[in-house]
Amino acid sequence: MDQHIDAATVTHTPVAARPRGQRRISRLPQRIYPFRVLGMGLAGVAAAVVLYERQAAWPAWTWMLVIALAWPQLAWLRSRRSSDPHRTEVGNLLVDSALAGSLAALLHFNLLPSVLVLTLATIDKISTGLPRLWLRSLPWMLGGLLATGLATGFAAAPETSMAVIVACLPMMILHTIGVALASQDLVQQIRGKNRQLDQLSRIDGLTGVTSRRHWQQQAATVFAEARGNGRAALLMIDIDRFKDINDHVGHAAGDEILRALGEILLQLQDRPGLAGRYGGDEFALVVPGVDRAAATALAERLRATVVVRTAGGPGPEATISIGLAMVDPAHASLRDWLEAADAALYRAKGAGRNRVEASAG
Repeated sequence: MDQHIDAATVTHTPVAARPRGQRRISRLPQRIYPFRVLGMGLAGVAAAVVLYERQAAWPAWTWMLVIALAWPQLAWLRSRRSSDPHRTEVGNLLVDSALAGSLAALLHFNLLPSVLVLTLATIDKISTGLPRLWLRSLPWMLGGLLATGLATGFAAAPETSMAVIVACLPMMILHTIGVALASQDLVQQIRGKNRQLDQLSRIDGLTGVTSRRHWQQQAATVFAEARGNGRAALLMIDIDRFKDINDHVGHAAGDEILRALGEILLQLQDRPGLAGRYGGDEFALVVPGVDRAAATALAERLRATVVVRTAGGPGPEATISIGLAMVDPAHASLRDWLEAADAALYRAKGAGRNRVEASAG
């Protein structure tokens, strides 16, 4: 009967409190308008056939035309001119239900169009996603029915002719298609949001490397694959004196260093997900399919590249310390591998920083 609202667009926050939100909400009437015009117009087609068969007087025709044609335009103007379009549009939705009840009584409760109008009006409230709106609309629907029923003496002519059935078909068909399309659009939006959330959970927003939890999943896979042959390395990387950089030069310079290190690691990783941000200024890189010599050479190249990349930047020339550990049969789990690399990193920092230290295993 009326319209379908993307629940993600609607907010209950007062308009004055969120100017940017208000700009989004102010577009809501424009989204609703075509659905209301279509729903009320199709209901008017079925109602016109009923009124014609009954040879209704002009007041009944006038009220039907107000509901089917004038009300959608009035609702549009009310919302567009309102200082709180969301609240006004919720009020319009309640009026829609009142008019649906009124139309059923106006039709003398002709069975098929009356049931369709009342049912579809309720479904539309459910489709908005607004909590309990359909329950709030029921008293309005009953009120419209009673008010018009009193005016018509509660006249009842429930028989539905073939002509009225045919006139109701567009309302049934097009409304169903509209609900399906609106639902499909909402599902697509939800899927898009879920993909964004999944991406946010996997990727560190500042550096572009994998977040810690997802990186650990990737590292565990490499660990399981390489445990038998020992051809995989784990590099634990720490930016030297990073706190001093933030304190003396500023967090903006520190962020640039983090981004630069993230870009370098992304270029070095063998496949997506093997470079991760393990902590604030601590990173990790899993390198599958390498022996100790190749892993050490890669770690030294990484260390030297960071110095070159950060030289002449907004902050000081940055250095990194790296702890390297090869997969070892003695490692019972990923945690053992991490601890070996972390111990090597601790030795690198203790030995003066800006260096690579490898575990004994």
